Amino acid sequence: MGENIRMASSLYINYILLGMINLIIALHMGFLTVQFNTDAAAISMLISAIGIGKLFGLSFAGRLSDSLGRKPMVITACIIYVIFLAAIPFSPTYTVAFVFALLAGVGNSVLDTSTYPALIEGFPKRAGSATVLVKAFMSVGATILPLMITFFIARDMFYGYTFIIMAAVFLFNAIHLVTVMFPRPNMVVVEPGGSKAQEEKEEKPHFTEKPAFWKEGITVIFIGFTSVSLLMVIQTWLAKYTQEIAGLGESSAINLLSFYSFGGFITVILLAVMLDKVFRHTTILKLYPLIAIAALFVLLSASSYYVLAGVAFILGFSTAGLFQLAVTLMAEFFPGKKGVSTAFVTLSSSIAFIVIPYVTGLIDRHIGVSFIFLFEILIALVALGLAMFISDRYKKVFNITARKRMLHVNTDSIQK
Repeated sequence: MGENIRMASSLYINYILLGMINLIIALHMGFLTVQFNTDAAAISMLISAIGIGKLFGLSFAGRLSDSLGRKPMVITACIIYVIFLAAIPFSPTYTVAFVFALLAGVGNSVLDTSTYPALIEGFPKRAGSATVLVKAFMSVGATILPLMITFFIARDMFYGYTFIIMAAVFLFNAIHLVTVMFPRPNMVVVEPGGSKAQEEKEEKPHFTEKPAFWKEGITVIFIGFTSVSLLMVIQTWLAKYTQEIAGLGESSAINLLSFYSFGGFITVILLAVMLDKVFRHTTILKLYPLIAIAALFVLLSASSYYVLAGVAFILGFSTAGLFQLAVTLMAEFFPGKKGVSTAFVTLSSSIAFIVIPYVTGLIDRHIGVSFIFLFEILIALVALGLAMFISDRYKKVFNITARKRMLHVNTDSIQK
């Protein structure tokens, strides 16, 4: 177990850095426009390039994770990010930077399709909690980066120091990971003293009904899509909506996103503690869209800053961590190919990153920003329907009702 803790610590450090990378291009837009003698729209295309690279990487990253193992793939992702971070501040042209941004997207795919399966295999009894913590550490990174940038700007220092420091941490972590033992792919860890026969028995899940990709798999993939869509709509349009419709000032509207982020951080911590102990992940997948729907209706009728701040917190609370739960669920249904199954869910999130901004932009242009949040309610309703279906299938596939009945009978026997 100690070795698994070492592994998880290094993996979470990677996601602190990834939380920073998700913002690093946008927050250095001013410096990069000067460096490449271009405009903000062109720099935003660097962010899109990361998404394109991620889509490309998903075509092979999952299979390599299952065939080569989690450890070499995680180390590869670290090295890819070292190259990206070291290259961007010194790229001589925009085209060169674009190529390195594509490479960063490939690194993202490699990291996701190896990290999530490694956490699930290392902590089989707390898989949901282990994967949800990824989101918490990304939030930590997103909080640290603006402070670093502010520090260097205040001292009139080279903006690239931020990139160089992050590259150094990735390099150190890659070297450390070489010394870390990973669980064997698709092998569940057993307690010390367990026999080889017990290990082999644990490796094969006990399905009452064999999961079908066209049924359980497709449903979880769509859950991955809706979970990311819910996040993106709020992050992109909450500030504009509260300015135009609720009448808030620009700074107040932007501050609502801080409440939203804080709500997301709180929920992933609670899920990490309570998941698998108090709640099943299928319960959360049903409960959170319901909470989000209620909060969205309040949002559409509120104008008070304090009410909107509370709504933003609740929306953050009820939308964070759902993607990580979808990844865990996919790995449970298809444990033999965790890397590939993770890639499919991650692919759905990448598609959401492309589709949702385009669709909501059209809604804003032709109908109005209020209708974007009606669209968000529709997404939440779809997410609820998908969660109800997969919850029912989960009970049947893993025979949850029979297990509960057996546990109840055994408890009664002990008491007698």
